[in-house]
Amino acid sequence: MIFKFLLLLFLACCVSGTFVVNVSQTSYQAEENQDITLEWTFSPRTETFLSSIFIVCQLFTDIRPSVLFHLHGGVESPESQDPEFAGRVQWDKDVLTEGRLTLHVSRLRTSDSGFYVCDIFVRPDGSNSRRCWLNVTAAAEPRPLTQTVKPHQKFQGIIALYIGLGISAVALLALFVSLSCFS
Repeated sequence: MIFKFLLLLFLACCVSGTFVVNVSQTSYQAEENQDITLEWTFSPRTETFLSSIFIVCQLFTDIRPSVLFHLHGGVESPESQDPEFAGRVQWDKDVLTEGRLTLHVSRLRTSDSGFYVCDIFVRPDGSNSRRCWLNVTAAAEPRPLTQTVKPHQKFQGIIALYIGLGISAVALLALFVSLSCFS
């Protein structure tokens, strides 16, 4: 695996002349548990077959680099993938031969923050790489739905209670007086 990666880097230095790789965005912002799509474009000079494409995409953080995607001759190599990304990275096979690499990363974690670098080698066109930054922030804590009562609202409620009790007392007294007059 390391030999293949070093070979890819060596070939990138030797034949990177007119082969161009770009990123759709240089930086992304997301919250944890969200999904995101990272995209690179490249310019193959010839009709490109899937078997002629070699890609290594890595996340570089302060801790260590992690492989999130590895394609060797058009075949995905999941055994090269860091376990942290297992089951969370999908790619669009249909657009790859058109010069677009789209990686869908699901259930983001704050530890997914860092530089994402994709080294793309297309035989015989050449190789190149580009990077983008992803910043994943912690999800906002949901606020409990509590109703706050201001002091003047409490006072208004007490006044309404006393008025209601007073009216009820007057009505009961009037009913009692009218019943005792007619009996």
